[in-house]
Formats: sequence, structure tokens, C-alpha cells
Amino acid sequence: MATFVDRVVLHAAAGDGGHGCCSIHREKFKPLGGPDGGNGGRGGDVVLRVDHGVTTLLDFHFHPHQKAGGGRPGQGSNRHGADGGDLVLAVPDGTVVISPDGEELIDLVGPGSSYVLARGGRGGRGNASLASARRKAPGFAELGEPGEQLDAVLELKSVADVALVGFPSAGKSSLVSVLSAARPKIAEYPFTTLVPNLGVVQAGDHPPYTVADVPGLIPGASQGRGLGLEFLRHIERCSLIVHVLDCATLEPGRDPLTDLDIIEAELAAYTTDLSDRPRLVVLNKVDVPDAADLAELVTPDLQARGLTVFAVSTASRHGVRALSLALAELVASLRAAAPSRSSARVVLHPRAVDEPDFTVRAVGDGFVVGGPKPLRWVRQTDFTNEEAIGYLADRLARLGVEKELARCGAVPGVEVTIGDVTFDWEPTLSGREALLLEGAGGGSGGSADGYGLVEPVAAPTVATVGGSGGIPGGGRSGLRAGAVPDVQLGPRGTDLRLRTSKRLTRAERAARRDGAEGFDETDGFDAADGFDEADGFDSLDGFDDDPERG
Repeated sequence: MATFVDRVVLHAAAGDGGHGCCSIHREKFKPLGGPDGGNGGRGGDVVLRVDHGVTTLLDFHFHPHQKAGGGRPGQGSNRHGADGGDLVLAVPDGTVVISPDGEELIDLVGPGSSYVLARGGRGGRGNASLASARRKAPGFAELGEPGEQLDAVLELKSVADVALVGFPSAGKSSLVSVLSAARPKIAEYPFTTLVPNLGVVQAGDHPPYTVADVPGLIPGASQGRGLGLEFLRHIERCSLIVHVLDCATLEPGRDPLTDLDIIEAELAAYTTDLSDRPRLVVLNKVDVPDAADLAELVTPDLQARGLTVFAVSTASRHGVRALSLALAELVASLRAAAPSRSSARVVLHPRAVDEPDFTVRAVGDGFVVGGPKPLRWVRQTDFTNEEAIGYLADRLARLGVEKELARCGAVPGVEVTIGDVTFDWEPTLSGREALLLEGAGGGSGGSADGYGLVEPVAAPTVATVGGSGGIPGGGRSGLRAGAVPDVQLGPRGTDLRLRTSKRLTRAERAARRDGAEGFDETDGFDAADGFDEADGFDSLDGFDDDPERG
């Protein structure tokens, strides 16, 4: 069974928001209690947090699906639902979170680093929160917003001080076993090590340091040959690279200098620049007579390249103590020179000043509306409730979606898609005004705004959102250019329905009451006495002079 896993695919699902409650307060001797539906609770988040007690991604290998708790629904008597609990997942230090398309989301390095991988959905508002001066007792409530669901790739890059690199069977695992208390698998065949091995080394009075045994590299490892591409990333965070060279190999064409050149070429071909890391060379297996002679032969050439060379034997422990102390001193100096490691900072992406609240684009014969607000509103709308559908239409109209649809050439009855919902567009008063402006422009050839004529369309056959009355000559089937609307009832909760009414001045109201000044005869009233003679009433005594009508 695998004990070390450094790459997994995590399926994270945040908690859904709780539904709002639609309730009316009922109590004896209080017939008009009003709405008292509470709001739903917020869904829980999925959070990744660095834990020093975790060294592998093995838990997510066996349990890749993780889901946070959902919010509780609201209840009557203004009782709000409880928020869902956040799901905190412990990950090793050095975990990189990558999106499915390959974008690096965050690099979790340092104690206390955390990242919200999936955010919980908002809770729906109850009808008590939806009440307003014009909507005294809403008969609907908002649904809870679904939580985010996404797949993320977690990759572990070991946070070690020293990385041991070299060809297979060069003695890296044996060196880790004699330097530390780690007990990796050791055998006499290549690719014995299939996973990186970590060991903690205590040398003299120096602080302890960690050593990582990276599985054997071969030519072409940077392009995916062997196991190199899988484990080269474990070298990225190491502050010191140690080349372990086999001086007793019997393979033709191999010697310590050639092996060193090949490994350096693979490190240079890797995507991450490792040229700034200090190097150190270990000539292993000098307990073999021929290997000791070869080590003495190549040591001057390696030192000429500016490399520090140690000849060791893991079998006889020759030179291991001196190597351990030298590594401890070098690691201590590198730690002192390196800047202090801090937790990953959260990168904020503020919204642009000129970023629109929504977008409208034509797709085929219909239109698609995008944007965070319309999508969230649609997800929280209960389409089994007509009043909730009307409330959605009001919000879209106030946001300007209808005017933008009319500007883009939409006509009543055209299919409009918002998220997962597709409906036939039936404009409210604001949308009809935009269509009237379009029709009054005289088509695309004579319109100042470039609007064209609106052609009649068939009656809607799908559930509609919006609508506020008929249009003369067009009705529900369309709108003719230049048509004059009748008395419209605007969307619920707006003042547009009052535009066609006429408010009398104080003098006109006094004239109607006292009959002193009257109204203009074009309005159907006599200017002298305030009564209409055409209606059959005498202007002096208020009775009809015609005996047939009394």
C-alpha cells in the first residue's frame, strides 16, 4: 500500500445556503401580524490549511470527495437558519493548488497558511427581509444559493534543506539511512526508490536539517522519462543540491564526470531555474578499490569546477561524519542568509471601476445574459411562485437588462437565457419604452440610435418573466413601429405605472370644487361655471333643461 502521495485530484464542494422562509405572523388579537419569515444560513467553505503534522496527501488519495456543511433553512417568527460549518482540510507544508486547466491558484508555504478553495452559497432571504413600503407582505422567499463545486489538483513540493540527486542505484537511499534515522527501501536494482524519502539529520551542535532522497534521474527525465518528471519538483524548494555519483558502476560509458554533466543538463532543462542553488559532490562507494582510485582521479577535475568534493562509503561509514558536519554548517549559513519564510499572502482581485454588472450577447436566435448578479438572482428564484418571478423581473429591469436587450435588437417573445433558465422575453414597462424608442427611430436606416423596426413575433410558449399589459396593435404578439402605449401597469414595486396619470394643481382642484374658474372646454368642462353643458345639465341650477331627460 502506498504511504507517500504527492499529487491528488480533490473534488471539493462547498455547502449550499439555506432557503428563506415565507411565513405570516399569526397571533390572537393580532390579525395583521405581517411577514416573519427568517433568512437561511450561509453554506460552509472548504478551506486548505498547512499542518506540520501532515507530510503526505495520502488522505485525499483515498477520500478525494470533500463536502462542507450546508446552511439551515429559515423559520417563522424571524428565526434565521444556522450557518454551515467550514470544512478545514490539513495539507503538508509546500502544497501547490492548481486548477484543472493548469493555472496555479496558490502556493501554501509556511505555518498557518490557508486558502478558501470553495466558498459556500449565500442563504436565501425570508419574506420578512423582502418586505418594503410597496410590498407589505411578500408571498415568497429566496432560495439558498448553491455552493461552489470544483476540482483542484494538489501537488506537494517537499520543503527540505538538502536534495540528493543522481542516477539510479547511486546510493542515495543508503546515504539517507546512514545520515538520519530514516529507513528507506534499499536493493540492488534500479528504481528501488519510487517515492521521495525524507530524513532529519542531527550533526554535532548544529541545528537539525532535513535531507530529501529524490528518486533516480536518467537522461530525458525533464521530458518525462523514468520518474524524473514526477519528482523533479521536489528539488525546487531545497536550498542545497548534493550530487551523489557512483564510482563503482560497471555500465559502459558512465563515469562520475559524465553522470554529473547529464544530471546538470536535466536540471537546466527543467522548467524551474535551479542555477542559483549551491552544489556539493559526493563520490560514493569508495570502499571498492577501483572506485577509490577513480575518486582520486576525478577529484581534481571536480574541484576545478568550483565544487566541494567528499569521498564516502555508506557501507563502511567512511567520510559520513565529515559530510554530515559540512552539510550542517552549509545549511546553517544558507538559513541565516535567506529571508524569513512567511505564510502565503492572500491576493485580492478588486473589481474594475468600469466593469459592467451584466453582459448581453446574441447567440443564434436568442440572447444570453451573464454577470454575477443576474446569475445569483436566477439561482435564488423559486420559479414555482409567480410573485417570485415578478420580483425577479423587477430586479432585472432595475439593473438595466431589459433596456440592454432592446438595444441589442431583442423583440418580445425571443428566447433569453440566464444561467440554466431559458424563457421567452416579455418586456415590462421599462423594456417597452426602449422598444418604443426603437420603433420611433424609423428603423436602422433613420434611427439616431441605430435601432431597427420591431417585427411581430408569435405568442410565448415558454414560461415568461416580466409583462405589464398589452400594446395597441401588437398585444402579446409584438409591437408596431410608432405605436402609442395604453395605460400601462408597471412592474410591481415601481413608479412607472403612474407616468400616464395626470396630477391636478391646487388651483384646478379648487376650481373643480367651487366652480369659480372651471376648466378648459377642450377638457369637456365649461370654463364659466365648471360644468359641462354637453352632458345635459344646466349651467345655472345644475339640472337638465331637456324635459325628456328630466
